[in-house]
Amino acid sequence: MPEALLSARGVSVRFGGLTAVNGVDLDVHPGELVGIIGPNGAGKTTFFHTLSGVLKPTEGRLVVAGDDLTGRAPYVYAAHGVARTFQTPRVFRDMPAADNVRFALEFAGRLRRHAHDAFDDVETILGFLGLAEMAAVPAGALTPARQRLLEIGVALGARPRVLLLDEVAAGLTHTEVDATAQLIRRVRDELGVAVIWIEHAVRVLMNYVERVAVLHQGAKIADGDPRAVARAPEVIEAYLGEDGAPERIAA
Repeated sequence: MPEALLSARGVSVRFGGLTAVNGVDLDVHPGELVGIIGPNGAGKTTFFHTLSGVLKPTEGRLVVAGDDLTGRAPYVYAAHGVARTFQTPRVFRDMPAADNVRFALEFAGRLRRHAHDAFDDVETILGFLGLAEMAAVPAGALTPARQRLLEIGVALGARPRVLLLDEVAAGLTHTEVDATAQLIRRVRDELGVAVIWIEHAVRVLMNYVERVAVLHQGAKIADGDPRAVARAPEVIEAYLGEDGAPERIAA
């Protein structure tokens, strides 16, 4: 197996006396599609923030493409090929969809010029997302589902090697969730981008990723094939008390 593209080693995050993330290890290799799940309050989003430089870990190391980026600013992670989305889509609402992607290409993407030919023009990215006809529409006028797609387009404009997706299914219909999940698979398959996806819609994620890591009370309790992880006693126990949890995590 090739060297890990992104590697977390013993990552912990503490806020005063609260330990939100506790000694988590995670390796993601080129071309992997990895999911991260866990009950409410498991530390998923906090861990995600460390992977993109938004939060500095209290302990541990973060290595991207062989360079130790621990404690560095988010733009350094972006320059090394890490892009991300957020639970609430962050787009420039008054700007047309095309200008949102153009901004990413010209500012974030310039740090990684020629990283991927597929990311070199606005029209190609919008077409890939199925948003070509929405190019002139202000981002704020798009449906929530299309705003999420546009945010993925902005992230792709940064020419990433690894894309971090934070609950992209939130607020979408079942049909929209399935369509978004299929797009995520295409990002990996057609563009060769590694994807790390955290999601509250566990069943959808488990059906599309090839590997899943489970966080509980800030610690990683499982990491492997989704079907095997769904049957692991420690994972089922972690979800007890969650509404319908054993059924939700079943593949």
